[in-house]
Amino acid sequence: MRYSAARERKAPVQLTIAAIVCAFNEAPLLPGCLHSLLAQTRPPDDILVINNASTDATGDVARAIAGVRVIDEPAKGLVVARETARRSVAADVLAYVDADCRAPIDWLARIEARFSQGAPPVAVTGPYRFYDWDWTGRALVRLYDVVVAPPTHALVHYGLGLGAILYGGNFAVRADALAAIGGFDRSIDFHGEDTNLGRRLTSIGRVDIASDCWVWTSARRYRVMGKRAVFGLYVRNFWSEILRHRPADRGHLDVRA
Repeated sequence: MRYSAARERKAPVQLTIAAIVCAFNEAPLLPGCLHSLLAQTRPPDDILVINNASTDATGDVARAIAGVRVIDEPAKGLVVARETARRSVAADVLAYVDADCRAPIDWLARIEARFSQGAPPVAVTGPYRFYDWDWTGRALVRLYDVVVAPPTHALVHYGLGLGAILYGGNFAVRADALAAIGGFDRSIDFHGEDTNLGRRLTSIGRVDIASDCWVWTSARRYRVMGKRAVFGLYVRNFWSEILRHRPADRGHLDVRA
């Protein structure tokens, strides 16, 4: 079921937006993320933290910040936490950002503008900029964002209709679109979950890559695993999800543990 033009014209002028952070053992980095959300020029209508089976002070840290709502999810898993959030908010748009990210003050305003256009997408995703990485790493990712991602997205999404590029730590999606595809696929552990979501959303509408909707993030995974290993994981699982409808890797190294 695709969104019809009539349905698009009935989209509300004033959208409600929930900012969602899924966090496992993120006590050191979570405050920076939450304060960046509280500082938005377009304030979120809800800020929800899913404390996902943390064994550190993540839950206490989140609850200590006024204006933040916290739900404890004892079953560990990123996709499990994202689905718990989906079922726990009432908003038109769900904006997911990782706990190690920091959103520029106009992040939600730019997202809202994307969803308020005449023919809105079902999802918007944006790239990363790194606050703790060397210049070679930042240059490589920037090259990907400018040279690789746009034509790949154009081919896979608009040309072939097989899926979409979706940055898993920085995306916003319409709640009704998520409901239409049955929410997040909780059978996926970690790798490929973003491509899985983009692939299933492609069947009902448009996924936009918005270069102006970027966020700051940490390069900790690259530092722990190495650039080559991480790039290989992303490429391998992207194409496996697109072509075989399942991730190539079942397990993953948790750099927070």
